[in-house]
Formats: sequence, structure tokens, C-alpha cells
Amino acid sequence: MRDIPVGNGSLLVNFDEKYQIRDIYYPHVGQENHTEGFPFRFGVWADGEFSWVFDEGWDRSLEYVKESLVTDVTLRNDDLELEIVCNDTVASHEDIYLRRVLVSNLSDKTREVRIFLHHDFRIYENKVGDTAYYDPESRSLIHYKKHRYFLINTHPHFSKFVTGRKAFRDQEGTWRDAEDGELGSGAKTEGSVDSTICIELALTGQGSGEFYYWITAGKSHEDVLRLNNLVLAATPEYALEYTENYWRVWVNKNEREFDGLPEEVKDLYKRSLLIARTQIDNAGSILAANDSDVTERATDHYSYLWTRDGAFVAHALDLAGFPYLTRKFFEFCARIIHDDGYFLQKYNADGTVASGWHAAWDIDAKEKIVPIQEDETSLVLWSLWEHYNRYRELEFSHRIYRPLVTKCADFLLDFIDAGTGLPKPSWNLWEDRRGVHTFTCSTVVGGLRAAANFARLFGEARIAEQYEQAADSMVEAMRDHLYSNEHGRFLRSLQSNNGDLEPDPTVDASLFGLFFFGAFDPADDMVQNTMRAVEDRLWVPGKIGGVSRFENDQYMKVSDDSYGNPWFICTLWLAEYRTAIAKKPEDLKGTLELLEWTSKNALPSGVLAEQLDPITGAPASVSPLTWSHSTFVAAVESYLAKLEELEST
Repeated sequence: MRDIPVGNGSLLVNFDEKYQIRDIYYPHVGQENHTEGFPFRFGVWADGEFSWVFDEGWDRSLEYVKESLVTDVTLRNDDLELEIVCNDTVASHEDIYLRRVLVSNLSDKTREVRIFLHHDFRIYENKVGDTAYYDPESRSLIHYKKHRYFLINTHPHFSKFVTGRKAFRDQEGTWRDAEDGELGSGAKTEGSVDSTICIELALTGQGSGEFYYWITAGKSHEDVLRLNNLVLAATPEYALEYTENYWRVWVNKNEREFDGLPEEVKDLYKRSLLIARTQIDNAGSILAANDSDVTERATDHYSYLWTRDGAFVAHALDLAGFPYLTRKFFEFCARIIHDDGYFLQKYNADGTVASGWHAAWDIDAKEKIVPIQEDETSLVLWSLWEHYNRYRELEFSHRIYRPLVTKCADFLLDFIDAGTGLPKPSWNLWEDRRGVHTFTCSTVVGGLRAAANFARLFGEARIAEQYEQAADSMVEAMRDHLYSNEHGRFLRSLQSNNGDLEPDPTVDASLFGLFFFGAFDPADDMVQNTMRAVEDRLWVPGKIGGVSRFENDQYMKVSDDSYGNPWFICTLWLAEYRTAIAKKPEDLKGTLELLEWTSKNALPSGVLAEQLDPITGAPASVSPLTWSHSTFVAAVESYLAKLEELEST
């Protein structure tokens, strides 16, 4: 879990629940994790006693300064009689990680306190061939390899330092050297290296001492020296204050009226925007999650762009008034689209194709298949039209009309089965089965109608009619093939099975797509019956509550005795439905309950995980999940828009 990420779109620094730096991504969000998830340790020595802040003796509070991307961390150790308050940030427009540390002496006696800060860089995601050395020109420590440099400095200047070997034979690292309150010597080390610095503070009884610590990131020695000099010239105090103010202005720039929403919901709305921003690369990629802990169980991670997630996040950002971020996303999509007009499973932040498990060959049928989940293509079209419809950026839309809109829409047309009128089989949004899925069909309807709107906009009436007719025909095909009279609701899918399509009546939260993308009216009896089943079957009983993904979901399941885990996005989809069917302001009470449920189950910092333990309420899987935060933002926007509409009538 990552409790408090800070970043600026090119440098992302993540902390775990014990206030250890665990991830440093640079120069792309989610690409090149220069720690590989190994911790940077923070140690304290006082009166001959030493403790790392991850030890049991520490009480830790990890939160943020209100309305900003600056952390507000309190570390207290009653045995050491010390309290430490830290504020961390990444400079808004420079690749500088910065920390303010205030150490308070809780005893009445004068004491010397030593703070030890350890660095376990694994540059380019491996420990081989790194160098750490003391640079007399800048009076700093520098770690480097090839085109990646990291400079470490403090003000007042650190009193001691050491570089050394780590994870090599019996050498654990220089952090072990710190545990006696002293540091050995070592001005330069190569290979598998780490470093530790010491800051000494003389504290009077009940007194305090303060210092600033920073790491600059660059592609050359000159880069990191320039940034170090920038901090020193401006002063670290100014750099921290400037960044805190910048993010406060950023998150409040649209002066949103919240019309009586509870304070905790308003706070989480703003926090969600800020956290989502840390997960978006400046080149346009929207990363799903940057929590390297997942690699321990999956040998892979979530630090990728799924265009499905990206489209949902872009839509939420557009609703919230941040179109400059979404323009970059759509331009990124236009660059990475496959020549045949679809998106593959996922991509790296630089646009290269990422790892995936969607096969291009059917072993049983011995034939080629398209290795996609089709919703990733149709959702980009849907969200792009929503963007245009709100901001009317004609020149931007025209620029990507040919390379993106018609290319995707023509693929969607070609991918329709002539016999059923439904899309051909592809992977579902959960990526665990192939078939013809109700959610996918709903997104294709939304995508084709979006493409039709663009075609009409640019004077191509014949093409617009072709897209529109295909969408309308697909809605009728969904009625014929995906609605089950036996169950009185829509099926989840027609499941692929050795060339046959078998009805799958599993209740799935993604069935909200029936109304959300405009295929059916939310008041349609078929939709109401379906959504009633979602709430009845998927609401997790007990004190935690929330909506699980689908019946008998085994992913990350706690035990055979428990229900599936509640997911934030699935619970908020139910909120969207309650909003959509509301006929008077009082009907929105059910939506508000789910917004409050979300804020209640966030981490103290406001971070939303992918899912929750249904028994304890602890975060499960990755944290933060960008999609969770964007879905909360979108649900709040839908609530406020509907409330305004109902109150005006």
C-alpha cells in the first residue's frame, strides 16, 4: 500500500504505511522505479538508543496538508521522548523531492538527537552498476548510472555520510552501520550500493530543531546540480511554500460550489483530484496505480495505462474542469493506436506496448484472434465526445478526428458479428474471460454514437448515419440476445466456449454500463430489474458494506466464508444509478450515503485503494487506484448536476 504519494507528472515519490520511501519513479510516472520497491529507511538516535521509524515503538499519522500535495506526517515515540513532524512534497514544476523535518524534544533535559536518512537506489530498476559518491562541488551525495542522476542534500548541511555495498554477500547496507549512532567512512562505492547521511540536532529541554532534506533527479550531473543550486538559492522553505500554494490554487481553480455536501465528501473530492494528478504522466499517459508491492504476488504491477481506466479518469477530469490534462491523454491515444484501429491491453508511460496476457492465437480453434478487450477502444471515443461536448474544442477535435475517431469507429463497425448484430468475442473489462459482454456492448453503442456525432460535426453525414445505425441495431441485438426473460434481467455475457456462446447469468456490477453510456434509459424496466439484482446480490453484508465486482469473485478473496471484496468503483457505479433515477432532491439521499461510505473507508490520508477487506475494512490490492479516485470525482459531479437540475424544476 502507498499511503501518501507526492509527484508532479515526471517525478513520483511514494511512501508506505510506515513512512518509508518505497518508490521513486522518474522520468515518467510509473516507468523506471529507481528503488524497485525497496525502502529508504529513516532512523533516530537519542541518549544512546536507536530506532527506525518503522519499528513498533512509533505512533505514525500519515496525512496531507489540506487541499495540497504536501504531506502532514507526525511520528511520535514516547520511549525516546521525541515527536517528529514531516512535510514532504515534489516541487510542482521541477524534479525535486523536498522534506521539512521538525524534531521536538518531549523531555526536560538538553539532548543531542541524530537523524539518519538512508538511500537504497536501484537505478534503472536493478542494483548492478550503480555508483554513490560524495561530490565536493555541490557538497552532496550523488547516486548515478548512465543517464539517471540523484543528488541528496540537506540544510543545515548533514554532518556525516557513508556510501557502501548492499545486498552483496553478507553486506546488508550502510543502514546497518547507523544503528550504533555512528557512521563509518566511504566517499565512493560502485556496484550494488546504498548511502546514509546523519543530521545532528542539539535540543534544549522541551525544545525543537528543524532541517530540510531534498533529492533532485536529472539525466546528467549538470541537471541535478542546477536543481540543487535552485533549492539553495530560493531556500528550501520557499520551495516548499511555493509548491503547497500552487496545489491549493490548482485544486480550487474552478471555484466549485458543493451545495451542502458534507465536509468529508468535499475534502475527498479535492484529495481525489490531487492524488489522481500524481498518477498522470506529463506526456499524457494515465497510470492505473503505482504501488510496487503488487509485484511480490503477481510478478508484474499496475504501473501501466489501460485506455479503459484512462478514459474513465479523463471523463472525471473533464467534469471537474481540467481539460488540459485530458487533451494530452487523447493525443497520447492517437499516437499509440494500433494500425487496425484498436488499443491493446495496456501500455507503458512512454507509449510502448506493455506486458499482457491477451492471446492472439486460439489454440483450440487454431486460428488468429484479435487480442483485445473492445471496451478499451470504444471508451476512448465515448470520453472524447464527452470532452468535446463540454469544452467545444473544435480545432483539437478535428486534429485527431482522422487518426483516432474514424480509425476506432471503423474498427468497431468491422468487429460486429453479422449473425447476432453484437460485437465479436473479446476480453471483458475485468480481463478474466472472453465472450460477448453486456458492458462491452454498452460501451460500443456509446463509442459509435460518439463517432457519429463527430462525423456530423465535420460534415460527413453518410458516415455519421452508418455509425448511428450500427449503434441502434446493436441496442436491439442486446434486447434480443443479452436480456434473459428467465432471469428477468440482463445477462453478464455470452461466454465463449470452444466456438459456442453460452449465456452467463452472473450478476456483475459492470452492468451499470447499460444506462451509463446511453444504450438504455435508466428508468427502463429491464435496466431497473438488472440494477436491483446488482444491489441485492452484490452488496457485501456486515459492517463494511460496499458493492463487490460480481458473484463468486475469487480475486483477492479473504476466505471461503466471506463474500467478494467491495470495490470503490463498483459501489460508486451504484451511486451513479441512484443519481440517474432520482426524480426529486430527496431521492438523492441514497447517492449521498454511498459518497459518505467512500469517504469513511478511505485511508486517513484520503487515499482510496482498489478494494477493501470485507471483514476488517483494510485496503486490499493496490493503493491508490487512480480509477477509484476518478470515479468518486465523477459520482460527486453527477450528484451535484442532478441536484441542481431537480431543484431548478
